[in-house]
Amino acid sequence: MASSAFRIGGDLEVGRLGFGAMRLPTEPGPGREASVAVARRAVELGVTLIDTAYMYGGGANEELLAEALHPYPDGLLVTTKIGLTRSGPSGEWKLDGRPEVLRDQVEQALRRLRVERIELLQLHRIDPDTPLADQLGALRDLRAEGKIGRIGLSEVSVGELKEAREIVDVASVQNRYNLLDREHEPVLAACEAEGIAFLPWRPVAWGESGARAEVAAVAAELDATPTQVALAWLLGRSPVILPIPGTARIDHLEENVAAEDLHLSQAHRDRLDQLSEPA
Repeated sequence: MASSAFRIGGDLEVGRLGFGAMRLPTEPGPGREASVAVARRAVELGVTLIDTAYMYGGGANEELLAEALHPYPDGLLVTTKIGLTRSGPSGEWKLDGRPEVLRDQVEQALRRLRVERIELLQLHRIDPDTPLADQLGALRDLRAEGKIGRIGLSEVSVGELKEAREIVDVASVQNRYNLLDREHEPVLAACEAEGIAFLPWRPVAWGESGARAEVAAVAAELDATPTQVALAWLLGRSPVILPIPGTARIDHLEENVAAEDLHLSQAHRDRLDQLSEPA
């Protein structure tokens, strides 16, 4: 069976099946109370990697996680992402990797998450209007100051990853990837070669009906759900993959976490591997 732990940056150990907090409602009321319960249940179930971002509610998601989980239990990694700002009358999100903006967003994230150091901070997107060396240089400075522990990237190409690694150590990459969408296969391969954690976002996505039917057939044979099959496939796909499925429901959370115990035979894997042509 696939190993259930991974060391991000070579030293920060987490369980390989994490939780994406993006979908948790943060508005006051029953939805927020349910969100707090889901976050707490994730930790009860043994999840040690929770992914959030400034973009998720302009920091509201980070504040929600702090409300639910602070003081954080030993071994829990809450990772966040920066590098987007709101602008204009309608509050549109846009890329902004200027060093002063990144520094301010880290300071704000420290405050919202109620920590003195963010163990893994990810650049949500590379800003094409700011030199990459300036963006990563700002994060490198923050790391030197002890405000962040490790630096990650999101939605990068193989070339961008290579360029970034000439400037800083890259501990993680968060790209879109799942059973039916393997566009970033080359990036995954590059991460695997270098021991870089690969956090697929949108780890479960259902494409055309033929593929969906095949996943459902495998699930039926294993007395599992299609979502569990998709997550188990990811866990077995590469030792550096750390899926972060998100949900706002405890029953779905429990279903997702149970995927870690699902064993796919080689025959099942062969069938699933054929559902998407590698990029």
